[in-house]
Amino acid sequence: MKTDIYERVTNKIIADLEQGELTWLKPWSSGNLEGKITKPLRHNGVPYNGINILMLWGAAVESGYLSPFWMTFKQAKELGAHVKKGERGNLVVYANTITKTEEQDDSSEEERKIPFMKGYSVFNVEQIEGLPEHYYATPEPVIDPATRIDHAEEFFGHVGADIRHGGNSAHYAGGSDHVQMPIFESFRSPEAYYATLAHELTHWTKHKSRLDREFGRKRWGDEGYAREELVAELGAAFLCADLELTPEPGTDHAAYIQSWLKVLKDDKRAIFNAASHAQRAADFLHGCQPMVEADSKEEVAA
Repeated sequence: MKTDIYERVTNKIIADLEQGELTWLKPWSSGNLEGKITKPLRHNGVPYNGINILMLWGAAVESGYLSPFWMTFKQAKELGAHVKKGERGNLVVYANTITKTEEQDDSSEEERKIPFMKGYSVFNVEQIEGLPEHYYATPEPVIDPATRIDHAEEFFGHVGADIRHGGNSAHYAGGSDHVQMPIFESFRSPEAYYATLAHELTHWTKHKSRLDREFGRKRWGDEGYAREELVAELGAAFLCADLELTPEPGTDHAAYIQSWLKVLKDDKRAIFNAASHAQRAADFLHGCQPMVEADSKEEVAA
């Protein structure tokens, strides 16, 4: 594509960070999405993953869309609908490869796969007329935050991590391989507790026995530290969307923003890399759940 996709997406998130806003928390802090929080959905109900979640969340907030559904011009037409005149699409991306044959020194030929990123436009259903009625349904209300949230308790309980409670610090201790959390009652809301736990469990997935994720961190606050924190931030946001929770910005976000800005400005692919690692972490934690969850996901995908 003429426009560098990596640069275009990175510049949008940098602009948000420079305003002190976190793209991945905007759907909850903006006030635009008052109903159930969910990942952006394709026309068939299958969620988008990775960097596309951030891009479509940001687009929804910018335009005030309440619906999570997105589709291409062609998909709308196949459903007997049409995109409203003058509406502009929003970019989503996918990875692909091309195969190049190269001649070796011994005159033999070797095939090499070269990865690249492609993009295409999708429209929110609020930009489309004539779709079946279920696409325009109003989201259900957000769950009552008055007490512990059973399905979140069940989800995190199945992960099998060593989670300890006490003190005033939330962190993952790599040496002892445990997650330390303040007691539940010390949080402002149940959602704040579960969002923090999701963040720390995303860190927990980096252990060598799990996803073996390493960014070369040498000390607190260096580039490797900033990259891992960005992965944990996105992983927590993805999990909160899956669990229909409403996270809140943490008190340490302001301190991280400058380090994230440096990473993103130095490497236009950093946010794509972080989103990919975050998606793998979220998928790993989903993989810890009983098979009944996996079966229900297959039904949705079908």
